[in-house]
Amino acid sequence: MTALKLENVNKSFGQVHVLKDINLTVEDGEFVVFVGPSGCGKSTLLRVIAGLEDASSGTISIGGDVVNSVPPAKRGIAMVFQSYALYPHLNVRDNMGLGLKQEGQPKAMIQEQVGKASRMLSLDDYLSRRPAELSGGQRQRVAIGRAIVRDPKLFLFDEPLSNLDAALRMNTRVEIAALHRSLSASMIYVTHDQIEAMTLADRIVVLRDGRIEQVGSPMELYNNPANRFVASFLGSPSMNFLDRSVPDVPGDQTLGIRPEHLSLAPDGRIRGEVTHVERLGGDTNLLVRSEQGEMLTVRLFGQDNTPVGATVGLDFDDAEAFFFDAAQNRLWPEAA
Repeated sequence: MTALKLENVNKSFGQVHVLKDINLTVEDGEFVVFVGPSGCGKSTLLRVIAGLEDASSGTISIGGDVVNSVPPAKRGIAMVFQSYALYPHLNVRDNMGLGLKQEGQPKAMIQEQVGKASRMLSLDDYLSRRPAELSGGQRQRVAIGRAIVRDPKLFLFDEPLSNLDAALRMNTRVEIAALHRSLSASMIYVTHDQIEAMTLADRIVVLRDGRIEQVGSPMELYNNPANRFVASFLGSPSMNFLDRSVPDVPGDQTLGIRPEHLSLAPDGRIRGEVTHVERLGGDTNLLVRSEQGEMLTVRLFGQDNTPVGATVGLDFDDAEAFFFDAAQNRLWPEAA
């Protein structure tokens, strides 16, 4: 079954056209991540799916039913926000079960659903605590549990980890991935963090300026970007770009090469000066200014003692390179 289908969805706020002809299908049980820079429309798109904003045009279907005119509470969705949105005077048990209570569900059913969600999220020891007595990660788990108990057709996550520190983000990311596997639920997740997108998604939807740039699995997009924007957005450190040309191909072109595909080579085709060294323990990043003035990042696996100020040669395997035309579309190798 199709969990979600968007057909020619547009959204405008007055004269500002925010979403532009969005077409997307999410299959049942799929984990899809919307990713893109601030202002690209990803959160607006999530709100349109949820019914918190009306689409200006187009069709939104959830579980095979058109829901354009259906209020949020009747769409069969559950949403987890960046802010935990927990009631401070209610304990964990009551926060998780409040939505079902408001729907008039039987007390036994509410207890069963809350118990199941709390076991899944390791919250059994915290059911009697209020939000003020919880850590940020525990509060976010409660917010996720509140969504789980409703057994929705579609889970919507709007940057749920933004308020957590780095260690908690990683731990909660692992928990969300495990939750998806255990529930086999359909999930849509919005983030500006490409690491979250790469590690969580079955498929990534890359957005820019209200349009979908490319859709595919994380490694499909990483290895086969359709254009320079997708190539630069996915990958940490970001792809390097140099003014170079494919022989016998006219027009302005840009060479793209990922940091891990550059290597130190005394007689390499690129020469430059090391301006900064990031020693990360297992990896070393060299920031190099080329003789043409281009700033490049070289990712070396393992520890490296190259000092700041050193003149180095760099090279790469031609098979690892990408070329983009003046319109930033992929020129070579041709998109698979």
